[in-house]
Amino acid sequence: MRTFLRALLLCLLVPAAIALSQDKPPAATAPAASPADPLSTFNKMVYNGVKGILLRSAEKMPEENYAFKPTDAVRSYGQIIGHIADSQYYFCSLALGETNPAPQIEKTKTSKADLIAGLKGAFAYCDKAYDGMTDASATQTVTLFGGPTPKIGVLEVNLIHGMEHYGNLVTYMRLKNIVPPTSEPGAMPKP
Repeated sequence: MRTFLRALLLCLLVPAAIALSQDKPPAATAPAASPADPLSTFNKMVYNGVKGILLRSAEKMPEENYAFKPTDAVRSYGQIIGHIADSQYYFCSLALGETNPAPQIEKTKTSKADLIAGLKGAFAYCDKAYDGMTDASATQTVTLFGGPTPKIGVLEVNLIHGMEHYGNLVTYMRLKNIVPPTSEPGAMPKP
């Protein structure tokens, strides 16, 4: 199972990291020094990219489509946004060693404005976890899904979970003829 999660993580994070690195032009002078905490710095860079993609997805969908769900067996677009927000609190509270504030955004918010505000609040909470992570603190373990997990692993699962639900959001946007953020012109590097 761990091998599968590592492989999935690489498949999701490497393309995101490549895309994010294309946003910054190369330095004209000497190469930049390596960060003091390369693992946690990379994890934070990917998190900021995922955060941007998810926020743009929440903002792109019109209010009238927040109740849309392709079938009755799945969450609505708005419920997915709320679920992502709630999950941010869950994973990041574990990494921070705090009690989950558990705001129940998915179950209590329905308007686009309220859900986006809830998502932004969740990301502000998670910013503390990613900003405060060092390579040394990344190896401290917490319990995730019943087993010991390094804190950086918890934050990586958070990224995987966010991208998993981004896939749901993409499908919903495509069904409504909306171009998802990662498919916008210039969003991905050209080969």
